[in-house]
Amino acid sequence: MAKYLVIVESPAKVKTIKKFLGANYEVAASMGHVRDLPKSQLGVDPENDYEPKYITIRGKGDLLASLRKEVKKAEKVYLATDPDREGEAISWHLYHALKLENKKTYRITFNEITKKAVKESLKNAREIDMDLVDAQQARRCLDRMVGYRISPLLWAKIKRGLSAGRVQSVALRIICDREAEINAFIPEEYWTLEASFDVKGEKKPLVAKYYGTTEGKANIASEAEVNEIKKALKNAEYKVTEVKKGERIKKAPLPFTTSTLQQEASKVLNFSTQKTMRLAQQLYEGVEIKGEGTLGLITYLRTDSVRVSEEAEAMAQEYIAKTYGEEYAGEGTAKKKEQKIQDAHEAIRPTDLKRMPAVVKESLSRDQFRLYQLIWKRFAASRMSAAKYETTSVKIMANGYRFQVADSKLIFDGFLSVYTEADGEEIEKANVKALEKGSELEFLAFDGKQHFTQPPAHFTEAALVKTLEELGIGRPSTYAPTITTIIARRYVAKEGKNLYITELGEIVNDMMIRAFPSIVNTEFTANVEGLLDYIADGTMKWKTVVRNFYPDLEEAVNNAEKELENVKIADEVTDILCEECGRNMVIKYGPHGKFLACPGFPDCRNTKAYLEKIGVACPQCGKDIVIRKSKKGRKYYGCENNPECDYMTWQMPKAAEAAGDK
Repeated sequence: MAKYLVIVESPAKVKTIKKFLGANYEVAASMGHVRDLPKSQLGVDPENDYEPKYITIRGKGDLLASLRKEVKKAEKVYLATDPDREGEAISWHLYHALKLENKKTYRITFNEITKKAVKESLKNAREIDMDLVDAQQARRCLDRMVGYRISPLLWAKIKRGLSAGRVQSVALRIICDREAEINAFIPEEYWTLEASFDVKGEKKPLVAKYYGTTEGKANIASEAEVNEIKKALKNAEYKVTEVKKGERIKKAPLPFTTSTLQQEASKVLNFSTQKTMRLAQQLYEGVEIKGEGTLGLITYLRTDSVRVSEEAEAMAQEYIAKTYGEEYAGEGTAKKKEQKIQDAHEAIRPTDLKRMPAVVKESLSRDQFRLYQLIWKRFAASRMSAAKYETTSVKIMANGYRFQVADSKLIFDGFLSVYTEADGEEIEKANVKALEKGSELEFLAFDGKQHFTQPPAHFTEAALVKTLEELGIGRPSTYAPTITTIIARRYVAKEGKNLYITELGEIVNDMMIRAFPSIVNTEFTANVEGLLDYIADGTMKWKTVVRNFYPDLEEAVNNAEKELENVKIADEVTDILCEECGRNMVIKYGPHGKFLACPGFPDCRNTKAYLEKIGVACPQCGKDIVIRKSKKGRKYYGCENNPECDYMTWQMPKAAEAAGDK
């Protein structure tokens, strides 16, 4: 009979970890959280020093009863939930829910689910870290206070079903501010001027860009200025006054953190943040690999650290030297530890660099493979040598005006042999071999082009994650659910990759700014994250933060209830006519999503399903493809002419794939 019980969060981990431990160990899953604040009330008592009230999550009773039976059989219990604050809090809740006070109980953590890491964690078992638990309690209570005190106000003043959140409201404001910036933008005209020259022995002309005058760099604001420069250079002699050669290095990228993984997966693979996290969780917890059993392929996915363990560093250097050559094995990129980095996490990396993507491809789904390949390549590149370029800069002068030509030639590819970033710089190329200082050039033609400055781009999920991280708002685990929530609440609409604010989003944001300016203040929210870090470090008590936060929130809510006026949001009118009364039907929102309703209610009660078109024609009959749902709620794509046309597919039809996640 097993002497020791190991409790993890996910059933997927049970299979992986069970394989590493002998018959003396039983492994069970808590299926995530087992206790939480009650859904029906605030759950934090301001009259009793903000004491939280935890209850067993509905539906977890049978699971806890089963775990208690396993606890009785075991001599020791190891709580092996995730290695972060939330995981520490889950262990603490399990400790109380399973009544482990009189049992030998230990907390173990591992950054990767490998045999060595799991065995090592058992040797380094410890007590539950109450500082980390308290930091998570503070976050949970603050989020609950904001959500449960402000959301009912939004229901009363705007419409039911809305929500406010400590991080989501700030994310919404950031998107609104960008939208306002775009709307207020006034384009400015500017021109570029290029001159082409004939170079002896070369088939293609040499193209040089206007730089300025002998006095320095100058911009061209109008066509009149272009004509003035052309006039001044009529019949001028063009001479090469400088040919400067040099060498430039491009450093290897840092390995992935949660934020940079979400950004790069969005740019390269067109994954939403939610999809990236779901796939990364699967790769971390363990995947069935042919011939090897269940293996955890990557390290822990929620991290803002770029640190790499000495063991992983040595493994990478050995692999790179052997596979690519000694000259490719670099020292890896280093980055100073920032204040924001929590815990002693590592960057996201493969658990074994020798497990190349091609080796495991057959065992992974298409999207799992693509994400694993991205992580593998990025980590391998981060431990490799810098790329080297030979650069040549040529200065051409004529009548006091200066033109320039730049050329870069890759002389050592280094990390680029493995990985190129999605938004990497473009290499300038020009044939400058024949140019020497003092060379005279034969002028061919000018090419002047008009341009206008562009407004800031709309946020994509990747850009929003980057901004939230730069501002110190939220933590790795919060980015995906935050974005998912503001889209689900219809505050933001996602079209293609871009995020657009909706009318509802503008109204909610406007109300939040007027009534709760500190809640949606980016600096205040970032400061709260700093306070949570102090709690995790043991330098501040968690109730101190809550005591200082709640009274101001309570006062703001009371004032808003009295002062804010109600807002009515008009329903979206469609061109679909009601068959019963002829009015244009409107889009309403119910518990199962959008539906069409007659605006003549209660005189006319006609409703019907809202079928969202995706802009693709049915390959069988030519009518529109629409999004439908199966009886179990799974999304699929079918012809609007159903049942006359039976075309359907689970995958988004090809023409629409670029517009969203598959």
